[in-house]
Amino acid sequence: MNNIKKIFPLLAAICLIITLVLLIMGKGQQAGPYLSAFFVLLSVSFRMHASTRGFAYTILIFAAVTISMYYPSYFHTVGDFSLKTLIVPLLQLIMFGMGTSMSFNDFAGVVKMPKSVLVGMLCQYTIMPILGFTLATSLGFSGEIAAGIVLIGSSPGGLASNVMAYLAKANLALSVTLTAISTLVSPIMTPFLMKILAGEFVPINFWAMMLSIVKMVILPIIAGLIFNRIFHGKAKWLDKAMPIVSMGGIAFIITIITAAGRDSLLNIGLLLVLAAIIHNAAGYFLGYWSGRLFRMDEQSCRTIALEVGMQNGGLASGIALEMGKVATIGLAPAVFGPWMNISGSSLATYWRDKPIADSGESEKKKKND
Repeated sequence: MNNIKKIFPLLAAICLIITLVLLIMGKGQQAGPYLSAFFVLLSVSFRMHASTRGFAYTILIFAAVTISMYYPSYFHTVGDFSLKTLIVPLLQLIMFGMGTSMSFNDFAGVVKMPKSVLVGMLCQYTIMPILGFTLATSLGFSGEIAAGIVLIGSSPGGLASNVMAYLAKANLALSVTLTAISTLVSPIMTPFLMKILAGEFVPINFWAMMLSIVKMVILPIIAGLIFNRIFHGKAKWLDKAMPIVSMGGIAFIITIITAAGRDSLLNIGLLLVLAAIIHNAAGYFLGYWSGRLFRMDEQSCRTIALEVGMQNGGLASGIALEMGKVATIGLAPAVFGPWMNISGSSLATYWRDKPIADSGESEKKKKND
């Protein structure tokens, strides 16, 4: 078994070397198979080690993106069927899965933790949209690309933040509640923020966007909640299948969007990656210190940082498709999504090994002393 674990990193290294040599020789188009194989082999290698297992899926996303960048024609149509039409049904299936993993008790956190929920929601729908607008304008993106950056910033938190909160030893109950509440209000908040912040980039139809979000997110989640209520504990196969279906669905959505926007990505790809890194890092930083500003405990501060920094890229992609702009507005969600998983996994791993220090309790002790 140990020998097998050594083979995959070695093969990945060989593929990477061949890729670099071809790029240096100016034969970038021929590097596609080797670069794709590098990411696949690296993902398998990461999967075999407990310390890196959390990054395996994200690396596999990079493999899918690489394949779609080199061979985009395979991800446009199958016969006369346009693959873009699968994005919304896949998103609805993912949201249904999200609903089956939740219960109506998850919304009770508003009553149990009103201050934490209020701070988290305030940060979610102010910090990231404003950051998105600032980056979009200051980096000089074209109108539809800029609107996509605002869109990803105006989207609610995603399920990935709940996983990261668990790994980071954060307040998981708060994370689940914030994801649930931010998703519930997204039909109002996302179109509203897009109207006031992205309206100068592209025309925004508030009511059409609101109805799209209700159709893609709210109704499937309600269906999932009802399913969970009726069949709780009776459909264990679904609990095991839905995470796999969700991961596969997100990967497929990103692949389709990447293929559709390949030409635009070749022109502004690196700049969009830079925007993703800045947007995401600033979200973590400002989310965490907003919690500190309101004298919240360490676990809750970590939770708010992750909730603010990680958005529902799948929803943003679905909205872009409904707007008929998946190849432009949809690019930011396709780029920001994988990066959020990388940074979120890294931050969660760092916090996992860092002891929880409750600053609020420490201050009380100091005063008593």
